[in-house]
Amino acid sequence: MSTSRRFGSLLTVMFALAAVSAPGAAAEEFPSRPITVIVPFPPGGPTAATARIVAESIRSSLGQPVVVENTSGAANGSVGMGRCARAAADGYTICFGHWGTNVINGAMYSLSYDVLDDFDPVALISSSPEIVLARAGFPARTLGELTKWVLDNPGKATFGTSGIGSPPHLAGVLFEQLTGAHFQYVHYRGAAPAIQDLIGGRIDLDFSSPTGTIGHVRSGALKAFAVTAKTRLQAAPEIPTADEAGLPGLHLSNWIAAWAPKRAPKEALTKINAAIAAGLADPVVRSRLAQLGQDIFPPDLASADALHHFHQAEIGKWWPIVKAAGIKAQ
Repeated sequence: MSTSRRFGSLLTVMFALAAVSAPGAAAEEFPSRPITVIVPFPPGGPTAATARIVAESIRSSLGQPVVVENTSGAANGSVGMGRCARAAADGYTICFGHWGTNVINGAMYSLSYDVLDDFDPVALISSSPEIVLARAGFPARTLGELTKWVLDNPGKATFGTSGIGSPPHLAGVLFEQLTGAHFQYVHYRGAAPAIQDLIGGRIDLDFSSPTGTIGHVRSGALKAFAVTAKTRLQAAPEIPTADEAGLPGLHLSNWIAAWAPKRAPKEALTKINAAIAAGLADPVVRSRLAQLGQDIFPPDLASADALHHFHQAEIGKWWPIVKAAGIKAQ
């Protein structure tokens, strides 16, 4: 090679190195493009609605569009969560799951991913307990009287659920384990038809989300005995907790949280967590979530580390309950 050609090649290499080391060529600060939020359910449900409210609230903090994509499918949201687990771990994809998708699915289904180990925690968002409900004509007036009735009449009470492994079903199983009672379960394809049959008197009991049921309780169409949370529901403070009503330990909340694919950049997740925390502190956001029957987690549970430990504890609690009851996907 001639001296001039060697010199030209050397200059090319030097210019390339200079370009790489120049300040403008440094790694772009996160985020530099839109962020995708995967919701593993169709639009309209509480998880999807919560995700859209939170996504709207974090756009300004992050300075980028936040696009919500509903990826629904069979097996209680496992299609969407699987897509999230396989997405690029670059911080630009997060997903909103809940107690069912990220705890119960792991005990009931053979999944292509691990509900704990294939995700990085981002933030706990909100929770919604179940309300212990009965048809208007049911003879019990309190949770204590309800417990006595079902114990005195074993296997006679019909209990509606929104499907096998759903929050109402697992709340009923927990009630049975705590009291020794037994129900006749009637599994519906969703909460709405179960509540309609409860109002119509075709079933006796249901444990259901506050969304869509509080109005029926206040109108007298349904009886409410307690909420399955440690504190009273913000949207219905007149309903006691199960602890207050005489059945300690009847705790189930269908909580919602945000995760990212495993090994996402810590800096990116820290920024998203901060943006979510700022959004959840907004009174308008809090009011909108309260209207959905969602209670926001306190600030001391807002960190990614808190979500990780909370998630582990929920798996430790519920997997043995599911397996002891022999609950399997059908």
